[in-house]
Amino acid sequence: MTAQAAGQERVLTGTHFMLGDHACAEGALAAGLDFFGGYPITPSTEIAERLARRLPRVGGKFVQMEDELGSAVAIIGASAAGARSFTATSGPGFSLMMESIGLAAMMEIPIVIVDVQRASPSTGLPTMVGQSDALQARWGSHGDYGVAAYSPASPQECFDLTLLAFDVADRYRIPVLLMMDEVVAHMTERVVIPAADAIQRGQRPRPDHAPGATRHLPYAVGDTLVPPMAHAGEGYCVHMTGLTHDERGYPALNEATHNQLVNRLVDKVRLNAGEIERYEEYALEDAETVVVAFGCTSRSAREAVKRGRAAGRKCGLLRLVSLWPFPEARLRGLLERGRVQRFLVPEVNLGQMRREVERLTQLPVLRLNHAGGAMPTPEDILAVIP
Repeated sequence: MTAQAAGQERVLTGTHFMLGDHACAEGALAAGLDFFGGYPITPSTEIAERLARRLPRVGGKFVQMEDELGSAVAIIGASAAGARSFTATSGPGFSLMMESIGLAAMMEIPIVIVDVQRASPSTGLPTMVGQSDALQARWGSHGDYGVAAYSPASPQECFDLTLLAFDVADRYRIPVLLMMDEVVAHMTERVVIPAADAIQRGQRPRPDHAPGATRHLPYAVGDTLVPPMAHAGEGYCVHMTGLTHDERGYPALNEATHNQLVNRLVDKVRLNAGEIERYEEYALEDAETVVVAFGCTSRSAREAVKRGRAAGRKCGLLRLVSLWPFPEARLRGLLERGRVQRFLVPEVNLGQMRREVERLTQLPVLRLNHAGGAMPTPEDILAVIP
């Protein structure tokens, strides 16, 4: 196969009717995926199945690992060597990957992990919907660090947000999580894939000197909080460790170095939150009740708001496209207008993202929760909107 033919096959330009899981896989390919290391688990398995066929045909590597622990470590290693790497899992596997997410954050290795959420805890309801991994995405690994997490609400967004996830991971050298849910993953809708030359791929920050030209410090930062990334095998002196480290990448086990390092890991996300976060607004201009929703639940919420406004209720929707960073500046902006009287946060969990809303306001925060297995209907949500 010629390089041109491989490139044409990598991006399936055109309009398709596509499963959410398959759209995610195609988004990874369009982003330039080089390596997938994963282990099958419902309801994410269709991502691995599609990539097992598609990725080798375009020159990439697909490896079914022995478990989720190995999967997470494998994609870290591949990324350290310069590959755009990726894995997909669900709740139990996501839990097993937590230690490695912390390792990737500490070593500043860009990786993308898809978590197709199902009803939990433990093995729960493997084939039914959940949204209860939202807080785990932010706080699952021990310690302080920065990540980004996006929540698609359609197969089209499964494609689009996978592209974005790779770019954000590379730009800031962080783990990026795609928090899908079973309903969106197993939904078939229209997906429009642009031409390959119309897809803009972000780049990792790279050293400004050739190997051996000068002493390379793999964790030295200049005007940005993100150090340039030299890949293993390129001839640079590269040392990586999960221990607290200095600019050389070697252990520096003292409190001053640790405090400076961890603050930088957090600040490179916190201070760039405006660039990383995403949200969508619907009918918020005069809203007295603001519904805050994400993933499949936001689809019901939008219909509920539409019906509510038709009945004369002043309601609107703030859809969280990014769970982390949470778009708190936008929520504060809504509060400053003085029209909002209450919030409603429907979730397929017992109230995880509601805590973020409660943290930012003294207004009433209404709840509509289900532990998992079923998403709220528009009628369910509308019944709570005053």
